Amino acid sequence: MSKDGARVRSSGGDGVDHLRADCSRCMGLCCVAPAFSASADFAIDKAAGRPCPNLQPDFRCGIHDRLRRDGFPGCTAFDCFGAGQQVTQVTFAGRDWRNESDPGQMFDAFAAMLLLHELLWYLTEALTLADARSAHAELVAACDTTEGLTRASPETLAALDRDTYARDVGTLLHRTSAVARSAIEGPPADHSGADLAGADLRRDDLRGAGLRGACLIGADLRGVDLTRADLLGADLRSADVSGADLSGSIFVTQSQVAAARGDHETRLPAALDRPSHWLPPAP
Repeated sequence: MSKDGARVRSSGGDGVDHLRADCSRCMGLCCVAPAFSASADFAIDKAAGRPCPNLQPDFRCGIHDRLRRDGFPGCTAFDCFGAGQQVTQVTFAGRDWRNESDPGQMFDAFAAMLLLHELLWYLTEALTLADARSAHAELVAACDTTEGLTRASPETLAALDRDTYARDVGTLLHRTSAVARSAIEGPPADHSGADLAGADLRRDDLRGAGLRGACLIGADLRGVDLTRADLLGADLRSADVSGADLSGSIFVTQSQVAAARGDHETRLPAALDRPSHWLPPAP
């Protein structure tokens, strides 16, 4: 990051370093801004704009080492794509929401930034798809526009029509995905938006499949080859991906992987980390 807060896209590494959460440079925005309801993902109800009772004065989580055990697996699966530190350090120049006369402005900015950073994650990945070079110029333009918005004022972020912006970028990503997936031999399955909760998909050919927005909660994907499968927005909570190959999947995120169940044989994209709860307990 440059001194004026403008990010420079790196020519090395995986190109998404600035889209990784750095909680040490945030002020617990994800523990305050969003609302959540008591469920399998969260042990309690929390209203939007109200700090989680587990948030400590230094913005650390008091139960970070036992979140899943204490009924907060949703926290372990959450990923802000670096939006938290961008809002804290750039949009609000390091100011503390606790000292703001209108902290809601910071929380609104966080919601907008979260969307922009997630879209940047997908756009950056789309630029690496060799089969989608025909869309390269459009992807670069969308990436530059989105990057510019991440440096906008709180007022501009608040005025952003998030639904329209997400739809426009999503249309470009959908076209890019279709081209990339066409490289798979044979007509790929299309389960976009399908309810596949609890489904046994082990015998299905899901290479190049359209799984965008699909409900895969608790689905059995053990050993399945998901090469070039479009997983943008797919709900993988408690899906069993043990031994599955996601290394060539399109638009899969750390949050989706963390919400799923996998093992040491699950293959992941290079940009993603193996969740610690996938590992066997120490002897």
